[in-house]
Amino acid sequence: MAATTTPGSTPTARPGTLADVLVPWFRAHARDLPWRRPGTTAWGVLVSEIMLQQTPVARVEEPWRAWLERWPRPSAMAAAPASDVLRAWGKLGYPRRALRLHAAAQAITSEHDDVVPEDVETLESLPGVGTYTARAVAAFAHGRRVPVVDTNVRRVVARAVHGRAEPGAAAARDLADVEALLPADETGDEAERSSTRTNDAATMSAALMELGATICVARGPRCADCPVADRCAWQRLGRPAWDGPIRKAQTWAGTDRQVRGRLLDVLRGAPGPVTAEALEAAWLTDPAQRSRCLDSLLVDGLVEQLADGRFALPGEAGDVP
Repeated sequence: MAATTTPGSTPTARPGTLADVLVPWFRAHARDLPWRRPGTTAWGVLVSEIMLQQTPVARVEEPWRAWLERWPRPSAMAAAPASDVLRAWGKLGYPRRALRLHAAAQAITSEHDDVVPEDVETLESLPGVGTYTARAVAAFAHGRRVPVVDTNVRRVVARAVHGRAEPGAAAARDLADVEALLPADETGDEAERSSTRTNDAATMSAALMELGATICVARGPRCADCPVADRCAWQRLGRPAWDGPIRKAQTWAGTDRQVRGRLLDVLRGAPGPVTAEALEAAWLTDPAQRSRCLDSLLVDGLVEQLADGRFALPGEAGDVP
């Protein structure tokens, strides 16, 4: 049934829920991402979620494949030195994620018999696994009915449910807003016979994320292609402009992130420890900034210093005389 209108009024939403539309839409139109394919293990999903944090999908696909080929189980990575993990992380950025994933692999191996946990609370107890990642793994790897909230999901909910152009600052109610959109679990004997509704809930979580990443984007949303445009509160209100604070775009050139990356590039490209002079040559523009960034890498455990003053990736310093 089409959206209803009366002369001089705004359209009203079609009956039915967002899930009624988004679940089948996702199954028909979702991007073919490797970690979504049948047979992907919970470990593969966890690796993808850590890699995708603040990193575009296009940059993650090949490293993810290489990572799972090299370390198909948590125990395989747990046995590898941290220096190998950092080298394999390459240019993905935010390299502390690599060390946290390494620590999580060690915890899964030693505390969970090499099996990625299913429930949110246990997942959150793993090193480097926060609220979002724990819920994403519980939903996407194990089919649990849990709300999964990232920036894309918050934007879809802000527009479709609350009629706002942007979600504003993260709030405690975000999880409740998303949970209210998930299809309910089956109960009783029917639940024992079929997990369809639970899978629908996990699919809905993925669909909200997909819609925000591909159609309901921050700038230039493709509302004409949106499967829930006729259910969108923002559309019904005439797409009012955002009147809240504008977030500044993140820069890269000249930032501490760039300098830290340059220093790590030197260490990853070397067969062993490097001299202070080698690191100095990596960033000549601002020696004080370089020194500050090297100190921060040491504090973060991404770099270690030998007694002779040379520097190495973690785990390599103890193997060198």
